[in-house]
Amino acid sequence: MANPTIFVAALGGILPALLWLAFWLLEDRCQPEPKRYIFFTFLGGMAMVFVAMIFERQGMSLLGLIAPPNADSPLQTIASFSFLVGLVEESLKFIAAYLLALRWAVFDEPLDGVIYLVTAALGFSALENSLFLYSSITHGQQLGTIIAGGDLRFIGAMLLHSLSSASIGVALAVTYNQSAAIRRMAALGGVILAVALHTLFDFLIISTGGTPHDATFWVFLFIWFGIVAALLMVERVKQPARDYC
Repeated sequence: MANPTIFVAALGGILPALLWLAFWLLEDRCQPEPKRYIFFTFLGGMAMVFVAMIFERQGMSLLGLIAPPNADSPLQTIASFSFLVGLVEESLKFIAAYLLALRWAVFDEPLDGVIYLVTAALGFSALENSLFLYSSITHGQQLGTIIAGGDLRFIGAMLLHSLSSASIGVALAVTYNQSAAIRRMAALGGVILAVALHTLFDFLIISTGGTPHDATFWVFLFIWFGIVAALLMVERVKQPARDYC
């Protein structure tokens, strides 16, 4: 018999990501992307969780050798860890979207960059949250307590991953018709912004112990404003004729 904890954790992590993905796909309903590309990009994002674990583990070991944890400056240690996680995860999500969709002919209009990057991000978030739920439940926490109790690592991960990857997608969208050099610079700028957002979020969540706090409230508010801004940008980059499909 299958372990019910695995099922509950998988459902709790994947279902919200799929619902959020369905919302984003509505933005592309006039000329929807091939389902197989969405499916494999989502799976690619999930697979990158395991790659991220390896790189983050190795990176933490390297950081420990270069700058051993210092009890007198814990915030510096948290900042270094947050930057490492942000750099690794945002880079890997971009790589997943690029390898599975953006480098192929299916990337044929500005909005596609946003769609595929958000898809990879939600795949990553789905597995990351499933693993987090599984670990929490096996350590005695109840699913309802994890969610209703306001555990910010769980609640914020999907929003954070969506916003950071959407930032890269928007950068690609607004430069879609520019030269290759400009598009590469836009992609780099988008990744830098995504890493900065991810680093700031993780730093505040870890430094406050993952519990509600004035600082993290403002971060969540900023993330929601960021998502609204990304959606407004998506509306701007849509081809005008598509508004009447």
